[in-house]
Amino acid sequence: MLPVFFFVLFVDRKEVPGMALDGRVLLLNQTYEPLGTVSVARAVIMTFKDTVTVEEFDSERVLRSVRAEFRVPSVIRRRTYINVRRRQEASGMKRMRIYMRDKFRCQYCGEKKAASELTLDHILPRSRGGDNSPVNIVTACVACNNRKGNRTPAEARMPLLTSQSALRVKLERVVLCHYAEARAEWRKYLFMDVYDDRDVRERVERERARR
Repeated sequence: MLPVFFFVLFVDRKEVPGMALDGRVLLLNQTYEPLGTVSVARAVIMTFKDTVTVEEFDSERVLRSVRAEFRVPSVIRRRTYINVRRRQEASGMKRMRIYMRDKFRCQYCGEKKAASELTLDHILPRSRGGDNSPVNIVTACVACNNRKGNRTPAEARMPLLTSQSALRVKLERVVLCHYAEARAEWRKYLFMDVYDDRDVRERVERERARR
């Protein structure tokens, strides 16, 4: 196998910088459970090592070396099952994932802002026993966060735009769905399309039955 740094990415046969290898590829468990994303370069290495199978390709894009061409993968699946342990998320990643979950919109006034203009607010203030879990944290603009202060939404008469039950979605899935907005071939693997995901659901059940 040729080293990955020899690859040059082509789109419609037009050369673009090798930095395009930093694109993301959806990684699935053997049972089709989304595990996260990996870089194109990492996906190519995993494919050559035969640790994954390619489920979807990224349109007509190809990787090209001096001697060969390789279609760019968009969705890959592990050949062996791994039991994923929950890891505590870094605070910086957690902040951005909550912004993504709330679609960069203040959950009190509804205004959509840039990340630099947003803050995180604890629905039940920490000083009053509120925890640091995603279900107790929402996106808020600076003005609303200051206005609410050390009160609950009810006390401040600032109802949430999203119910707390809807905030229970896993932050990892939020990130994948955010990427999938521009990657139509990912949607069925995240069950975001009720029409396209039927065949994937059937494959999921078959793989789980084999284990």
